[in-house]
Amino acid sequence: MGHLDHAAFGWLTPVLSYAMASIGAALGLRCTVRALSASGRSRCNWLITAASAIGTGIWTMHFVAMLGFSVSGTEIHYSVPLTILSLLVAMVVVGGGVFAVGYGRDRVRALVLGGLTTGLGVASMHYLGMAALRLHGDIAYDPVRVVLSVVIAVVAATAALWAALNIKSPLAVAVASLVMGAAVSSMHYTGMIAVSVQVSPSDGELPGATAMQFVFPLAVGLGSYLFLTSAFVALSPTAGEREASASAQRLGESAAAH
Repeated sequence: MGHLDHAAFGWLTPVLSYAMASIGAALGLRCTVRALSASGRSRCNWLITAASAIGTGIWTMHFVAMLGFSVSGTEIHYSVPLTILSLLVAMVVVGGGVFAVGYGRDRVRALVLGGLTTGLGVASMHYLGMAALRLHGDIAYDPVRVVLSVVIAVVAATAALWAALNIKSPLAVAVASLVMGAAVSSMHYTGMIAVSVQVSPSDGELPGATAMQFVFPLAVGLGSYLFLTSAFVALSPTAGEREASASAQRLGESAAAH
Protein backbone atom coordinates (compact mmCIF):
# COMPACT_ATOMS: atom_id res chain seq x y z
CA MET A 1 0.00 0.00 0.00
CA GLY A 2 1.51 3.33 -1.05
CA HIS A 3 1.64 6.26 1.36
CA LEU A 4 -0.49 9.14 0.07
CA ASP A 5 0.51 12.75 0.69
CA HIS A 6 -2.19 15.29 -0.14
CA ALA A 7 -0.04 18.34 0.58
CA ALA A 8 3.48 17.61 -0.61
CA PHE A 9 4.24 21.37 -0.72
CA GLY A 10 2.73 22.10 2.69
CA TRP A 11 -0.09 24.64 2.86
CA LEU A 12 0.74 26.16 -0.54
CA THR A 13 -1.52 23.99 -2.71
CA PRO A 14 -4.51 23.79 -0.30
CA VAL A 15 -4.55 27.58 0.18
CA LEU A 16 -4.01 28.37 -3.51
CA SER A 17 -6.65 25.85 -4.59
CA TYR A 18 -9.14 27.34 -2.11
CA ALA A 19 -8.43 30.79 -3.54
CA MET A 20 -9.11 29.52 -7.08
CA ALA A 21 -12.41 27.94 -6.02
CA SER A 22 -13.49 31.13 -4.25
CA ILE A 23 -12.55 33.40 -7.18
CA GLY A 24 -14.41 31.16 -9.63
CA ALA A 25 -17.46 31.10 -7.34
CA ALA A 26 -17.39 34.89 -6.85
CA LEU A 27 -17.20 35.52 -10.58
CA GLY A 28 -19.87 32.92 -11.34
CA LEU A 29 -22.29 34.24 -8.72
CA ARG A 30 -21.73 37.84 -9.78
CA CYS A 31 -22.41 36.93 -13.41
CA THR A 32 -25.53 35.00 -12.40
CA VAL A 33 -26.80 38.04 -10.47
CA ARG A 34 -26.16 40.18 -13.58
CA ALA A 35 -27.96 37.60 -15.74
CA LEU A 36 -31.07 37.62 -13.57
CA SER A 37 -31.42 41.37 -14.05
CA ALA A 38 -30.86 41.15 -17.82
CA SER A 39 -32.91 39.73 -20.68
CA GLY A 40 -32.52 38.33 -24.17
CA ARG A 41 -29.03 37.76 -25.51
CA SER A 42 -27.43 39.62 -22.61
CA ARG A 43 -28.85 37.16 -20.08
CA CYS A 44 -27.55 34.21 -22.10
CA ASN A 45 -24.06 35.77 -22.35
CA TRP A 46 -23.89 36.40 -18.60
CA LEU A 47 -24.98 32.81 -17.87
CA ILE A 48 -22.36 31.42 -20.26
CA THR A 49 -19.70 33.50 -18.48
CA ALA A 50 -21.01 32.30 -15.10
CA ALA A 51 -20.84 28.64 -16.17
CA SER A 52 -17.32 28.97 -17.58
CA ALA A 53 -16.16 30.81 -14.44
CA ILE A 54 -17.57 28.30 -11.95
CA GLY A 55 -16.45 25.32 -14.06
CA THR A 56 -12.97 26.76 -14.59
CA GLY A 57 -12.64 27.71 -10.92
CA ILE A 58 -13.58 24.22 -9.74
CA TRP A 59 -11.30 22.53 -12.27
CA THR A 60 -8.38 24.81 -11.39
CA MET A 61 -9.01 24.21 -7.69
CA HIS A 62 -8.90 20.43 -8.23
CA PHE A 63 -5.71 20.32 -10.24
CA VAL A 64 -3.85 22.92 -8.18
CA ALA A 65 -4.63 20.72 -5.18
CA MET A 66 -3.47 17.67 -7.17
CA LEU A 67 -0.07 19.34 -7.70
CA GLY A 68 0.47 18.58 -4.00
CA PHE A 69 -0.64 14.94 -4.31
CA SER A 70 2.01 12.23 -4.26
CA VAL A 71 2.18 8.49 -3.72
CA SER A 72 5.31 6.83 -2.30
CA GLY A 73 6.87 4.29 -4.63
CA THR A 74 5.52 5.64 -7.91
CA GLU A 75 5.50 8.66 -10.17
CA ILE A 76 2.19 10.21 -11.19
CA HIS A 77 1.27 11.18 -14.74
CA TYR A 78 -2.00 12.46 -16.22
CA SER A 79 -3.90 11.39 -19.32
CA VAL A 80 -4.15 14.56 -21.43
CA PRO A 81 -7.48 13.70 -23.16
CA LEU A 82 -9.22 12.77 -19.89
CA THR A 83 -7.90 15.88 -18.16
CA ILE A 84 -9.25 18.10 -20.95
CA LEU A 85 -12.55 16.17 -20.88
CA SER A 86 -12.89 16.81 -17.14
CA LEU A 87 -12.63 20.57 -17.80
CA LEU A 88 -15.24 20.45 -20.57
CA VAL A 89 -17.61 18.35 -18.43
CA ALA A 90 -17.26 20.82 -15.56
CA MET A 91 -18.24 23.78 -17.76
CA VAL A 92 -21.03 22.03 -19.68
CA VAL A 93 -22.75 20.36 -16.72
CA VAL A 94 -22.36 23.40 -14.48
CA GLY A 95 -23.76 25.40 -17.39
CA GLY A 96 -26.86 23.21 -17.35
CA GLY A 97 -27.40 24.01 -13.68
CA VAL A 98 -26.80 27.73 -14.11
CA PHE A 99 -29.17 27.96 -17.09
CA ALA A 100 -31.83 26.05 -15.13
CA VAL A 101 -31.71 28.79 -12.51
CA GLY A 102 -31.39 31.61 -15.04
CA TYR A 103 -34.44 30.61 -17.08
CA GLY A 104 -36.51 28.62 -14.56
CA ARG A 105 -39.97 30.08 -13.87
CA ASP A 106 -40.53 28.13 -10.65
CA ARG A 107 -37.65 29.25 -8.44
CA VAL A 108 -37.79 26.33 -6.01
CA ARG A 109 -37.83 23.70 -8.75
CA ALA A 110 -35.14 25.58 -10.70
CA LEU A 111 -32.95 25.76 -7.57
CA VAL A 112 -33.31 22.04 -6.83
CA LEU A 113 -32.64 21.06 -10.46
CA GLY A 114 -29.80 23.57 -10.83
CA GLY A 115 -28.17 22.55 -7.55
CA LEU A 116 -28.39 18.85 -8.36
CA THR A 117 -27.04 19.31 -11.89
CA THR A 118 -24.23 21.64 -10.84
CA GLY A 119 -23.25 19.44 -7.88
CA LEU A 120 -23.12 16.33 -10.06
CA GLY A 121 -21.04 18.34 -12.54
CA VAL A 122 -18.55 19.18 -9.79
CA ALA A 123 -18.37 15.54 -8.70
CA SER A 124 -18.07 14.30 -12.32
CA MET A 125 -15.19 16.69 -12.94
CA HIS A 126 -13.42 15.47 -9.79
CA TYR A 127 -13.69 11.77 -10.54
CA LEU A 128 -12.91 12.20 -14.24
CA GLY A 129 -9.82 14.10 -13.14
CA MET A 130 -8.94 11.21 -10.84
CA ALA A 131 -9.51 8.74 -13.70
CA ALA A 132 -6.84 10.67 -15.61
CA LEU A 133 -4.18 9.59 -13.07
CA ARG A 134 -1.57 7.19 -14.36
CA LEU A 135 0.69 5.47 -11.82
CA HIS A 136 2.35 2.13 -11.10
CA GLY A 137 -0.41 0.45 -9.13
CA ASP A 138 -4.16 0.20 -8.62
CA ILE A 139 -6.45 2.91 -7.25
CA ALA A 140 -9.44 1.99 -5.04
CA TYR A 141 -12.13 4.13 -3.40
CA ASP A 142 -14.08 3.96 -0.14
CA PRO A 143 -17.69 4.09 -1.45
CA VAL A 144 -19.09 5.76 1.68
CA ARG A 145 -16.64 8.66 1.41
CA VAL A 146 -17.27 8.92 -2.34
CA VAL A 147 -21.02 9.29 -1.71
CA LEU A 148 -20.31 11.83 1.03
CA SER A 149 -18.16 13.88 -1.36
CA VAL A 150 -20.99 13.92 -3.95
CA VAL A 151 -23.50 15.02 -1.30
CA ILE A 152 -21.17 17.86 -0.25
CA ALA A 153 -20.87 18.92 -3.91
CA VAL A 154 -24.66 19.02 -4.41
CA VAL A 155 -25.29 20.91 -1.15
CA ALA A 156 -22.52 23.41 -1.94
CA ALA A 157 -23.84 24.02 -5.46
CA THR A 158 -27.43 24.44 -4.23
CA ALA A 159 -26.34 26.90 -1.54
CA ALA A 160 -24.32 28.90 -4.08
CA LEU A 161 -27.22 29.11 -6.55
CA TRP A 162 -29.58 30.08 -3.72
CA ALA A 163 -27.17 32.90 -2.93
CA ALA A 164 -27.25 34.00 -6.58
CA LEU A 165 -31.05 34.12 -6.50
CA ASN A 166 -31.40 35.86 -3.16
CA ILE A 167 -28.25 37.88 -2.48
CA LYS A 168 -27.53 40.99 -4.52
CA SER A 169 -24.93 43.05 -2.67
CA PRO A 170 -21.26 42.55 -3.67
CA LEU A 171 -20.23 42.02 -0.02
CA ALA A 172 -22.80 39.27 0.49
CA VAL A 173 -21.74 37.61 -2.78
CA ALA A 174 -18.11 37.73 -1.59
CA VAL A 175 -19.03 36.00 1.69
CA ALA A 176 -21.10 33.39 -0.19
CA SER A 177 -18.13 32.79 -2.52
CA LEU A 178 -15.78 32.14 0.40
CA VAL A 179 -18.28 29.66 1.82
CA MET A 180 -18.66 27.93 -1.55
CA GLY A 181 -14.87 27.81 -1.96
CA ALA A 182 -14.61 26.08 1.42
CA ALA A 183 -17.37 23.63 0.48
CA VAL A 184 -15.77 22.76 -2.88
CA SER A 185 -12.39 22.28 -1.19
CA SER A 186 -14.06 20.07 1.42
CA MET A 187 -15.64 18.00 -1.36
CA HIS A 188 -12.24 17.58 -3.04
CA TYR A 189 -10.37 16.47 0.07
CA THR A 190 -13.23 14.22 1.17
CA GLY A 191 -12.98 12.54 -2.22
CA MET A 192 -9.21 12.30 -1.85
CA ILE A 193 -9.46 10.72 1.61
CA ALA A 194 -11.56 8.01 -0.08
CA VAL A 195 -8.56 7.05 -2.23
CA SER A 196 -6.18 4.19 -1.55
CA VAL A 197 -3.38 3.01 -3.82
CA GLN A 198 -1.82 -0.45 -4.05
CA VAL A 199 1.58 0.28 -5.57
CA SER A 200 3.14 -2.18 -8.01
CA PRO A 201 6.78 -1.07 -8.42
CA SER A 202 7.88 -0.96 -12.05
CA ASP A 203 10.63 0.54 -14.19
CA GLY A 204 8.23 0.92 -17.11
CA GLU A 205 7.46 4.33 -18.59
CA LEU A 206 4.13 5.77 -17.49
CA PRO A 207 1.82 7.10 -20.23
CA GLY A 208 0.58 10.69 -20.16
CA ALA A 209 2.24 13.87 -18.96
CA THR A 210 3.63 14.91 -15.59
CA ALA A 211 1.82 17.57 -13.58
CA MET A 212 4.51 20.16 -14.29
CA GLN A 213 4.53 19.42 -18.03
CA PHE A 214 0.78 19.75 -18.52
CA VAL A 215 -1.40 20.46 -15.47
CA PHE A 216 0.65 23.35 -14.07
CA PRO A 217 0.78 25.45 -17.30
CA LEU A 218 -2.93 24.86 -17.93
CA ALA A 219 -3.86 25.75 -14.35
CA VAL A 220 -1.81 28.96 -14.56
CA GLY A 221 -3.52 29.90 -17.84
CA LEU A 222 -7.01 29.27 -16.48
CA GLY A 223 -6.19 31.03 -13.23
CA SER A 224 -5.11 34.09 -15.23
CA TYR A 225 -8.40 33.92 -17.15
CA LEU A 226 -10.32 33.97 -13.85
CA PHE A 227 -8.39 36.98 -12.53
CA LEU A 228 -8.77 38.99 -15.75
CA THR A 229 -12.46 38.16 -16.18
CA SER A 230 -13.11 38.99 -12.52
CA ALA A 231 -11.50 42.38 -13.01
CA PHE A 232 -13.61 43.03 -16.14
CA VAL A 233 -16.86 42.10 -14.38
CA ALA A 234 -15.97 44.09 -11.28
CA LEU A 235 -15.20 47.20 -13.33
CA SER A 236 -18.15 46.96 -15.75
CA PRO A 237 -21.23 48.84 -14.49
CA THR A 238 -24.45 47.01 -13.66
CA ALA A 239 -27.77 47.88 -15.32
CA GLY A 240 -28.74 49.84 -12.21
CA GLU A 241 -25.49 51.77 -12.23
CA ARG A 242 -25.89 52.61 -15.93
CA GLU A 243 -29.45 53.81 -15.32
CA ALA A 244 -28.33 55.93 -12.37
CA SER A 245 -25.54 57.43 -14.48
CA ALA A 246 -27.95 58.18 -17.32
CA SER A 247 -30.42 59.80 -14.91
CA ALA A 248 -27.69 61.95 -13.42
CA GLN A 249 -26.60 63.00 -16.92
CA ARG A 250 -30.17 63.91 -17.86
CA LEU A 251 -30.57 65.97 -14.70
CA GLY A 252 -27.31 67.75 -15.42
CA GLU A 253 -28.38 68.57 -18.98
CA SER A 254 -31.77 69.76 -17.72
CA ALA A 255 -30.16 72.03 -15.14
CA ALA A 256 -27.75 73.42 -17.73
CA ALA A 257 -30.63 74.15 -20.10
CA HIS A 258 -32.34 76.28 -17.47
